[in-house]
Amino acid sequence: MAPSLDDESSLFNFVVRDGNGVKGIVDSGISKVPRPYIQPPAEQINKKNASKCEIPPIDLSKLDGPEHDEVANQIVRAAETLGFFQVVNHGVPIQLLDTLKQTAHNFFGLPAERKAVYRKEVSPSPLVKYGTSFVPEKEKALEWKDYISMAYTNENEALQQWPMECRDVALPYLKTSHEMVKKLLDALMANLGVELDDSNIDAFIGKKMVNMNFYPTCPNPELTVGVGRHSDMGTLTILLQDGIGGLYVKVPEDIDMEKKGEWVEIPPIPGALVINIGDMLQIWSNGRYKSAEHRVRTTSTKSRVSILIFTSPQATQKVAPLPQVVEKDGMAHYREFLFSDYMNSFFGNAHDGKKSLDFAKVNFS
Repeated sequence: MAPSLDDESSLFNFVVRDGNGVKGIVDSGISKVPRPYIQPPAEQINKKNASKCEIPPIDLSKLDGPEHDEVANQIVRAAETLGFFQVVNHGVPIQLLDTLKQTAHNFFGLPAERKAVYRKEVSPSPLVKYGTSFVPEKEKALEWKDYISMAYTNENEALQQWPMECRDVALPYLKTSHEMVKKLLDALMANLGVELDDSNIDAFIGKKMVNMNFYPTCPNPELTVGVGRHSDMGTLTILLQDGIGGLYVKVPEDIDMEKKGEWVEIPPIPGALVINIGDMLQIWSNGRYKSAEHRVRTTSTKSRVSILIFTSPQATQKVAPLPQVVEKDGMAHYREFLFSDYMNSFFGNAHDGKKSLDFAKVNFS
């Protein structure tokens, strides 16, 4: 039974409590977007006005050869400007990436009651959460998205607690991407004067999570967003797009690039992974690296999936600008804090651009 589109309480219960998600609204046969999902005009995404990001992908296989320094510089340059780049020859099997996309479609195609088992309030595991939007109770307009989130502690717990429909592909995705993440972080940290090894790498990427996102078709995509404007809170995000597209990144105002302040689309490239700089890398680098402000558009033609790996410090880790960078810069632009406190602030507010960083900024006034 479809909810009353005019009754927000009924709609919210149908979508969130009963586990139907946004997919359930679409499957009910709606012809227009329910009012709680209509974004303010300033947040709506005009596809016609946006250009595509024409930066070619970085070939990570060349990090292991004579072109290492040149490729490392490409990674650093991307982190210092857009905060987003695409990589190919990354070591994650293409067949696995294709299976991941199909697995995501399969999971979100399950009956509502099967997915509702993993709702935050009732999930049998603290590692797994099924939900919709970002922080529905805090948002003025809801995001047109459903997701399943799987936190990684160790392989045994993942095998026991992650949904059986996802774990056999989500876990290899996490494991096979680890070497790539280490190489990327090694290049970024070396540029800051920090040498990575097994003794200190967990300080940067000790916490990992796999998310599968589902963006159902939308009757009025121009009125909604799949994900609102935000930067990611962690260290590096690895994103697998499908071929539909809809990911937009804001070109920062304070860098030497064309299209400053504009939104550019990151076009899907077959076999590529998208790398996204998070807030923690911006803070460790004292602002040299830019966490990317990004958002996702919906579409009326075909449901879209994306599969992400979020890497971040452990909750108990202290974070502050690296002393090597502060010494060069003469001052720290961010204060020291516990990562758990940053997480609480991040998840305690609706998406709002890069305001998440205000939590850690040093006020010079």
